[in-house]
Amino acid sequence: MGSTPTSSTIRRSRRPYNEVLDLEKTLLRKVGDAVTRFKMIRDGDRVAVALSGGKDSMTMLEALVRLSQRAPIDFSVCAFTVEQGKFLRPIEPIVEYLKKRGIDWTYHTDNPSLRLLEEQPDHGCDLCSRFRRRAVYEIVKGLGANVIAFGHTADDFCESFLRNALFTGRVSALPAVTYSRQRDFRLIRPLVYVTEDLTTKFAESLGAPVIPCGCSQKTGTVRRTLRDVLGVLELEHPRLKESLLSAMGNIETSRLLDPRFLDLDGGVEDSPAPETDPFAIIGSG
Repeated sequence: MGSTPTSSTIRRSRRPYNEVLDLEKTLLRKVGDAVTRFKMIRDGDRVAVALSGGKDSMTMLEALVRLSQRAPIDFSVCAFTVEQGKFLRPIEPIVEYLKKRGIDWTYHTDNPSLRLLEEQPDHGCDLCSRFRRRAVYEIVKGLGANVIAFGHTADDFCESFLRNALFTGRVSALPAVTYSRQRDFRLIRPLVYVTEDLTTKFAESLGAPVIPCGCSQKTGTVRRTLRDVLGVLELEHPRLKESLLSAMGNIETSRLLDPRFLDLDGGVEDSPAPETDPFAIIGSG
């Protein structure tokens, strides 16, 4: 009869836990789910990744490169960076990193944005975004890409959802997929299900350089306040962001206040309009 395996034998036979591999598996599953659910990438696409220098866009680039090597459809990935004069450190480490990875990367200095810093140093985010959007479309057109990937994470979606509800009176957030005005580019956000704690860990595991932008250091903004509030709530409710993301995809229109989606006539179609306003007496006299 064979000997009974001891606990030490069982421990030796187990494969050692590989945190990096586990991070990659989790990341690719979440990005793959988003790409599939929202039909972000199709056969023959060329995807241009907007590389901002931060951990989120670097994580997204790596995820899409790895998916392009394993996905059942054929698509290619390239990257680009728009220089608007707001990087807090030299960009050279990213240059070396991408060169070693063999990733096609374009670096573009946007002179109108640099002049904007000189002429209007206190300009708002909307104006800067407008300049960046124009530059992005010009760059991507030159790259021959038809899809532009942005690195907005689950955190960004949740903050956008709360910001719109609390400060603009709208139930809306960032779109996972949309199109440019001329519909010549598909705009995608593959990190919709990926939280920033995962992008932080994954970028660190890669040893990828992170070049912060001055805008990310701002304090006293609505975005920063909402991020802090979510952080406090998550101490007691760790699945809070998952619930918010689920809510964005599970809308019960009949339980909101938009008359377009409410059965105000009790199922009676084409109810005749009253000859007079039944509430006209209110406020009269």
